[in-house]
This record gives sequence, structure tokens and C-alpha cells, in this order.
Amino acid sequence: MRVVGWLVLKGYTLMDVLVVGMFNGNYGKLMVYASTGSPSRKRLESVRTAARETAKRLNLDFEIVRFDRTTPIYVYYEESDGEEPIPLYCDEGKMSGLEEIIGRLRSMMFVLSFHPKHSALKEMRSELLKLS
Repeated sequence: MRVVGWLVLKGYTLMDVLVVGMFNGNYGKLMVYASTGSPSRKRLESVRTAARETAKRLNLDFEIVRFDRTTPIYVYYEESDGEEPIPLYCDEGKMSGLEEIIGRLRSMMFVLSFHPKHSALKEMRSELLKLS
């Protein structure tokens, strides 16, 4: 069983893992966890675009992980392989605007940048402020 933040992946059938874009990889990656179901397609588009833009601006890798089951859409930050991903955003099954999602992602990453365990985010702190 792999626990990702508060999302337990045991019992989910992993349909596919799609690496959408690799921007640099020096500072970690943003991962979008989403259902393959059509009810969340419009929500996924906003979350995916927001996470991809944020990753690109911060020179992070970006990955989408798709599941057969319907779940809320989550965005996680992983600083390095093997580390437990940290939840940054959950859409709670509701549609949100692109700027709102980007703002939430940056706010959470800014807060994490003060934790001593996340030195890569500390290096990005000034860029996170610029994007706000």
C-alpha cells in the first residue's frame, strides 16, 4: 500500500501514469492525480493547466497520474523520488478558475518553503512571490 498524503492508493486500479512534461527536474515535480471518468474532464483541464503552468514557471517536472475510479482531483508536490508527496490542492469535486488554482498552489508552496526539509522550495521563494 502506498499512502500519498491523505489519499490511499490501495484499492485503486492504476490505469496509466502519463508524464506530460519534463521541464528540468532539479527541484522536484508537481503531480496531478485524477480519475479517467468523464464527469471530471472540465475540472481536470483547469487543474492540469494550472499545475503545468506553475511547474513550468518554477522549473519543476510535471506528471499526471490517472485512475479508473472517480475521485476528486489532487495536486501533490514531490521534492525527490522516494519522498512522500505533499498535498497542495484538492478540487473537492468543484470547478475553480485557473487563476484561483494557481494562487492556491503557489500559496501552499510558499508556506512549505519555510520548512527546513524543503530546501528546493526555499530557493524558489522569491520566484513564488513574483508569481503571486
